[in-house]
Amino acid sequence: MGSVPFFPLSPDFQHLSATWAKPGLQHIPQRANRFISTIILHMHKLVVLYVCVALLAGCSSAPYKAHKDTSTSVSGVRIDLSDEHQFKQILNQQYDDWRNVKHRMGGMSRTGIDCSGLVYQTYRTKLGVELPRSTENQAKIGLAVRQDQLRAGDLVFFKTGIFTRHVGMYIDDGEFLHVSSRNGVMVSNLEDSYWRSAYWKARRVQ
Repeated sequence: MGSVPFFPLSPDFQHLSATWAKPGLQHIPQRANRFISTIILHMHKLVVLYVCVALLAGCSSAPYKAHKDTSTSVSGVRIDLSDEHQFKQILNQQYDDWRNVKHRMGGMSRTGIDCSGLVYQTYRTKLGVELPRSTENQAKIGLAVRQDQLRAGDLVFFKTGIFTRHVGMYIDDGEFLHVSSRNGVMVSNLEDSYWRSAYWKARRVQ
């Protein structure tokens, strides 16, 4: 990464350095400056690492609170959420309609959408159900469901980083519809090693 630029010393520190410039103490300021430079170097590396992980990991973080999009109207007919067959059809149709639309944080259109946005849009326009807009709040609604009891439409959540959370909609046979930060709208499988290790919990909308 190369050497870190010399950390500028304040006038007070320079005065202190001059005071310390006595036999046996003349190396203290230099050592202190090298120590500070080392700290800066490691902090820089940590920041770069965090940014890389955040970009690769997921699509929504807990502090992020997206605004609801009033341009997507609520469906006039509320679908029976316990009808798994119909739910699968709706989710598969959503996949066909939104396939490969790229990820964009806070997005709610064909030019880009995020994971909680796709959940919000699907439930609002196809099922007539109003959900919270953010992953953080979607993770608090409905009933907790064990992974071996998942059915079509259940929301599946993942811990994709230290602070990032991801959400998708379960379809069937381990598959779920979601928005990947790298590939956009897609279908993945819970048995894939990455998603298996990142799996957090599931909630069922009532």
